[in-house]
Amino acid sequence: MAMSKNILIVDDSASMRQLVTFALEDAGYDVVQAVDGEDALSKAGQSRAEMVITDLNMPKLDGIGLIRQLRERSEYKFTPIVMLTTESQDTKKKEGKQAGASGWIVKPFTPDQLIGVVRKFIK
Repeated sequence: MAMSKNILIVDDSASMRQLVTFALEDAGYDVVQAVDGEDALSKAGQSRAEMVITDLNMPKLDGIGLIRQLRERSEYKFTPIVMLTTESQDTKKKEGKQAGASGWIVKPFTPDQLIGVVRKFIK
């Protein structure tokens, strides 16, 4: 039995966290939820995530700040980090790329689209 893949999902919206968590767990992944960037940094330190999916607009520490800080940690240098964005956040996408984001998922998305993106990055 292969070790299950641990995915850290970061979003200040409980309903969005729930949607993503259901989709990922349904596909056989383990999910750790964080409510903002600061929470995510502490959870990322407790157990290593194979992948991070983060919202952009969050209190305390936003998605781009989170990506920058994770990339500074050796264990997250090459971890896939995907941003959840809305179509209108094109400048944010560029910023995210520069910060080290691996890609993005445009909201709203279906569970299938989400899993499709995840499977591109982790088998």
